[in-house]
Amino acid sequence: MIIYGKQVCLYVLRRHSERVQTVYIAKKGILPRDLFEAWGSRIKFIENRWAQQLSRGGNHQGILLEIEDLEPASFQELKHGEFLVVLDELTDAGNIGAIVRSAYALGVDGIVATGVKQLNFAALARTSSGALFDLPLAIEPRIPDLLNELKQIGHTLYGASMEGDPIEEKRFARQRTLILGSEEKGLGKKTRNRLDETVAIRMRRDFDSLNVSAAAAIMIHRMSYAIE
Repeated sequence: MIIYGKQVCLYVLRRHSERVQTVYIAKKGILPRDLFEAWGSRIKFIENRWAQQLSRGGNHQGILLEIEDLEPASFQELKHGEFLVVLDELTDAGNIGAIVRSAYALGVDGIVATGVKQLNFAALARTSSGALFDLPLAIEPRIPDLLNELKQIGHTLYGASMEGDPIEEKRFARQRTLILGSEEKGLGKKTRNRLDETVAIRMRRDFDSLNVSAAAAIMIHRMSYAIE
C-alpha cells in the first residue's frame, strides 16, 4: 500500500516503523536528519513524475511510503470499548479521516463504518494524519444487527440529529456509542428506531448545520468528559 504526504509519512516513520518497506523521496531535505540516517538503506530517490504516478496525481509533497496493507479491525474485539463511534453510510474519505483523527485525539476506543463493503484505507490513513494506525476501525454491512448487539452488552446509543436534545446540557452513560449519519441522508429509519436518545449541537446563529466531521469533533469532545 502506498501512502503519501509529509505529515502522515513522518508519523508512520516515527511511530509505526515496523510497517514500512520503502521510503520514496522526490524532494531533497524532506526528511529530518535522524530519519534520513535511520532509513538510508531503504530510501529511494525518484523523479517527480514517478512520484506523481505512485500517488495517482495526489499531493505527495515529496515523500511517499510503501507499507504493509492496513486491514479492518474486528468488531467483536472493539465492541467492548467504553466509547465507540458508528458511521451510518458515510463514504467520503475526507470526512471519515477527519472523524478518525478527532476520535483518536479525544479518547474514542473504536469506530465502526456501516452500510459499506470496503473503504480506501490508504486515503483514510492520509486524511486522518496517521491516526488510523492507532485507532481500530471495523466495517460492518448491517447497522441494525450491530446496534442490537451493542445494546445487549450495555451500550447507550446516542444519535446525532438536528432535532435532538442540546448536547451541551447532557451527561452520558459510561458505555456509550455515538452514531453519525451522512450529510445527505442523516440517520436511517432502522437506525433511529434503535436509538436511546438523539443529541444536537445548539447553534448560536441561524444556520442549517455543520460539516459532519466538525459536528463529530464537538460531540465527541462533549461525550468524552460529560460522563454520569
